[in-house]
Amino acid sequence: MSEITKFYSLAHISISLIGGILLLAIWYNIRKRFRQFLEEDDSQKRIDKGLLYLSVALFIWVFSGTWIYLGNLYDYTDTIVYDVGYSFFSVINTLALLLALFYFDFAPQFLYKNKRNTLILISIAVTVSVITFLLIQSYKDNPIIGGVRIGSIPDLIFSCFLTYLLIVSFYKTFMNRGLGLVSIISVLAFLFMLFSQVPDVFVTIGEELYIHLIKIVAKTTFISIFLVLATSWVIQLALTPKPSEMTIQFLDWSLVKITIPSKEIYDQTIDFGSKTTQYKNLLKFAVKRKYGDGESQYVLVNSGGEIKSQTYLSRIIENINSILRLDEISHLERKDLFTFMGQGKYRLRVIPENISIDKTLLEEFQKTM
Repeated sequence: MSEITKFYSLAHISISLIGGILLLAIWYNIRKRFRQFLEEDDSQKRIDKGLLYLSVALFIWVFSGTWIYLGNLYDYTDTIVYDVGYSFFSVINTLALLLALFYFDFAPQFLYKNKRNTLILISIAVTVSVITFLLIQSYKDNPIIGGVRIGSIPDLIFSCFLTYLLIVSFYKTFMNRGLGLVSIISVLAFLFMLFSQVPDVFVTIGEELYIHLIKIVAKTTFISIFLVLATSWVIQLALTPKPSEMTIQFLDWSLVKITIPSKEIYDQTIDFGSKTTQYKNLLKFAVKRKYGDGESQYVLVNSGGEIKSQTYLSRIIENINSILRLDEISHLERKDLFTFMGQGKYRLRVIPENISIDKTLLEEFQKTM
């Protein structure tokens, strides 16, 4: 093992270990400080495990880096034991990242809070790992053909798909939180990570020093993006209204009065005017939340549900922000008023006792249902 390889392996282990510890510490602190708030939903625990799985992914990097370092140090990289360990750490790292994205609000819809699709992707990741292992064993005597390491091809292909998921999830998350520059850097970081894997397949590309330098820079940036994500999540949690402090009163057709102290909104009356669809949808959520029980508190939002698209929810929030002329820091987001429960189900976050509906209005509304 060359001195350059030794330096890269030790740097990889150290950077991953420090990043994993920092991310885990931030996650633990958030969980401790916001535990009651995150567990506000009785039917589904709301502790966001996304950061936990991201920190697990970094610790897996530590173990895989140590495994590779020891394999090169004691010269057992050509054994089947080494290959099994390498494939195992690779698939576990991929699983941790997929499970993290399961909790991302802005992950692609086929993945976010969708257990079935997540299990399918996990199965694909395991299959890719098995295929990679079999190819490595099949081409043991001649692993490189025409400058291409055959056993690394499946892993690179799946990494392209995983990079797509990471780019979409992190870009939309940071853009939503007003961190435009960070969103662009995150895209570049993930593309850089993917690019750093190319020399593992096409072995004739680049020199050893520059390849390892690219990998170190890519992984350092990768970890930094995770830490920025954690920091922005703390800020978001601090600014998210608590359900117990929010009140909403339906006074008459098109008229709603809301109070959200954390957003500096106190007894503000909103006139939806001609936007009757938005008003009816909001009232529908309030009626189900106040008078429903269990599953009946939710509204199904999809092409076959009571509300046909999530766009209708966004329009309610946009209209409220427009009417109240809120400062940017006080702007409401969809998650401030609505809780996504998975499988297209949404529920109003305001607790039932803080919802008031005029009796005459309620009777009229029920006739139209």
